[in-house]
Amino acid sequence: MASAPLWCGLSPRSNVTSTGLSTGCVEKFTGGRPGPAVGILEAEREANVAKLKVDLHPIFNRGEAIESALQRAMDDAEAKRIKTVEIIPGKGSGQLKKRVLKFLDRPEVKARYHRVDKDAKNHGRLFVYFRF
Repeated sequence: MASAPLWCGLSPRSNVTSTGLSTGCVEKFTGGRPGPAVGILEAEREANVAKLKVDLHPIFNRGEAIESALQRAMDDAEAKRIKTVEIIPGKGSGQLKKRVLKFLDRPEVKARYHRVDKDAKNHGRLFVYFRF
């Protein structure tokens, strides 16, 4: 089964925030079936440095969708040689962040990236860095 791309560009109808990100850029990946948006993955360009952004807020209670979104983010980063993936599990109780860290700590996943940083100013997001 071919996987759909997780990030999308700006369309003429997209709402653009002051930071230049599209607020309407939501990709639905429910196995090809129509369904609710379960994750957001955006590509940003800051000073010619590509960064993938994965917001897990919409899928906080769907385990398989979380795994799928994280796996696809890792795949996209490697395929497009993007050095930084920003993962936003949110602040909350910390359970989603623990799940993400557990995913990143798996040996087969850990071999794919260089390091993980927790944001010092915002404990609701993580940065995964790749070395290419």
